[in-house]
Amino acid sequence: MMDSASILQHPRRNLGSRHRSQADRFVKLSRKDPDRQDENLAWAEQNAQQAVLYDFTDERNWRCLAEIKHMRNDGSGLALVLEDLFVVLGRDPNQLNQLKDIDHLELGLELLEAAFLTDSLEPENWFEKLDQEGLNNFSLRCKGLDFSDQRANIVYGRRLERIRSAGYEEMFIDLVHHLLAHRPANHELWMELGRLHERRNEIDQAWLCYDHVQQIRPTEEVRDLFLDRLKRAMDGEESVPWSGPSLETRADFLERMQLLSQSVSEVPVIEEDEDEIIESNSELKRLEDLIEAGEAAEAFFLARSLFTSGEEWAEEWMTKAQSML
Repeated sequence: MMDSASILQHPRRNLGSRHRSQADRFVKLSRKDPDRQDENLAWAEQNAQQAVLYDFTDERNWRCLAEIKHMRNDGSGLALVLEDLFVVLGRDPNQLNQLKDIDHLELGLELLEAAFLTDSLEPENWFEKLDQEGLNNFSLRCKGLDFSDQRANIVYGRRLERIRSAGYEEMFIDLVHHLLAHRPANHELWMELGRLHERRNEIDQAWLCYDHVQQIRPTEEVRDLFLDRLKRAMDGEESVPWSGPSLETRADFLERMQLLSQSVSEVPVIEEDEDEIIESNSELKRLEDLIEAGEAAEAFFLARSLFTSGEEWAEEWMTKAQSML
């Protein structure tokens, strides 16, 4: 089951629309009754915030909240709305820099529309505006963005699914690993990737995806069901039964995911005396540093790689990192 934070950050369109309608209602009341304008706009803002909270994928919710901030002459609040939107859009440093030293009451709403024009939250609208050059530019840009925010992971996951459905399977496989490295707990995207590998008869890669899902969600026995499908497919054949990818393949996969997760931020290695370095376990020290820095994704893949390689002590750190995802 998802925890409460995950539930709140998973789009719930009906609740988002309901709160946006309530916000619109209070905005209309504020115009009809000037004496209670401040009170009604305050209620409108509260409902608009709930609309964005419940469904951050609907551009109408963001517009509603931004317009109410503008009506209340809340320039700093409008700046925070834009900053939060850019987090959802992947924390592009170029976009965040646009927020500095501008008059948000004058330009904030215009900047919001410019963001939606180039980065629509609706995957179908976003894809329709892409030509081949735009698609290639998206691929390059995607590799430099920060997807550790769950909302950004969901938005870009839907874009990548749209790319896959258009036939760009290789691009999907390449880019989806960046999202999953930053947010290993996105089991839905792991499942989608596993199904794609299975359809392509890429057995090792499918198993790695399903195995990861079962690792983070033990009640979903997708890896075991996959093995059952393979066994049934091999019945009557003379081939040797497949028993899972090699240890080398598993280790290579986990190391690659760990390296991709490092692009979010760099955790410095704390210098120690030479005697202490000799005595300490460098891998354990690295895990401690990552956990302390809050880099749960990289810590998870590192610990799981160590555990897969036979380092049983790493299981505790794998569990600790998984609880932080």
